[in-house]
Amino acid sequence: MIPFAEQPSPADLPERFPSPFDRSAVHPLARRAALALLAELSSPTCESYGLRAAGGGKMFGILIVQHRDGTAGSLRAFSGMLNGGWHVDGFAPPTFSADVRDAVWIDGEAEMREYAAERERLVTHGDAGAQLATLDHARATRSRELLQQIQTAYRFANARGEVRALRDLFDPAQPPGGAGDCAAPKLLAEAYRHGLRPIALAEFWCGAPPRAGDRHSGSFYPACRGKCAPILAHMLGGLPADPPPLFGAARFPETEPLTVFEDEWIVVVDKPSGMLSVPGRSAQLQDCVSNRLRARYPAASGQLVVHRLDLDTSGLLLAAKDGDTFVALQRLFSRREITKRYIAWLDGDVHGDTGTIDLALRLDVDDRPRQIHDPVHGKSALSQWQVLERTGGRTRVALSPLTGRSHQLRVHAAHPLGLDAPIVGDRLYGHEAPADDARLLLHAEALSFVHPVTGLRVDIERPAPF
Repeated sequence: MIPFAEQPSPADLPERFPSPFDRSAVHPLARRAALALLAELSSPTCESYGLRAAGGGKMFGILIVQHRDGTAGSLRAFSGMLNGGWHVDGFAPPTFSADVRDAVWIDGEAEMREYAAERERLVTHGDAGAQLATLDHARATRSRELLQQIQTAYRFANARGEVRALRDLFDPAQPPGGAGDCAAPKLLAEAYRHGLRPIALAEFWCGAPPRAGDRHSGSFYPACRGKCAPILAHMLGGLPADPPPLFGAARFPETEPLTVFEDEWIVVVDKPSGMLSVPGRSAQLQDCVSNRLRARYPAASGQLVVHRLDLDTSGLLLAAKDGDTFVALQRLFSRREITKRYIAWLDGDVHGDTGTIDLALRLDVDDRPRQIHDPVHGKSALSQWQVLERTGGRTRVALSPLTGRSHQLRVHAAHPLGLDAPIVGDRLYGHEAPADDARLLLHAEALSFVHPVTGLRVDIERPAPF
């Protein structure tokens, strides 16, 4: 533990452990310790870690803890390995038993090298095809077996002293690769190991962005739900801790969403930021545009909402009052015959005045609902952009998605190969927003299409509220 030079008063400590899944809940003490670590990592003494090299950045974590004698301080950890090692002085060790892991991995790594050598031999001699497919299948199967054996080396305690195995925490699902290797589980395990009381946690990125381009150095991020949710739910057991935030459960007046355009077949509404387009999985996430429109138009048949807007995005949303119109409008979307224009404020100065972004996207299965750039497995995603204004280190832009991927504009704005300037207020892909930017500054302001029934041109605008 690194004690605070000036010990905080009891009033400076949180009464409850802030949720590690709430990025807005970074406690001031955790922030202070994290910024101190960030400064150290950015100094020449840490150059050997290779954090500034392409793809070399890493997630780090800080845990504020309290000793039995009342002394408060911090623990430090990194996600995965640092500079090729699991153990680095000054940082919490991994959560697995080294003896158990080595008993599996030393021989397993040798097996993987043999597979790689055989694959190279087949490719070199042109004996690919069926033999290569058989080898790849055998390698993948053996790799999964080794991963399951390695996962038996992970054990996690909580504040009540209860210890559970990694695979038990995810049962009946399979734990994803890397589960248990994030900074948060390492920090809590280290605190319990030494009898320290966890107070608050913060995780942040340091160094070059990852190859997916979805992290920014110096920015705080919530714990990933895919790898960490079951683990942290157990490890926080026995602590007075805040629950994870439930996005999409905000309450809105019955007049929302406001109707902007309506005829016998179509209705267009202005969705407020924070309202779901369609119901979520939880019983607490049933209030949405779709269900509200169903209540307004009980005679409407079939599906209503033709497309979706992200929870955090506001603006124009198109719905159909009958099944035939719904199908016709979806056909227009698939043919790219419905044009959409969004307005956004970006956190940064954008280079150039106009252009097109082509970055394929896919779901980050370990951290839903985040999307990441993947040129191999991602789906094509195209966006056009134009600068409207520059002021105070921010850029106001018009964005036109040519495809309809989830979070497309948000990722295209934030990614280094896109505009390299995240949308202001973006809790998933951007920097922390100041209090006056509590919402995502992204608004769908215009829709244009040929009415599938009347054949008339429909142009609808709803200016951004920011």
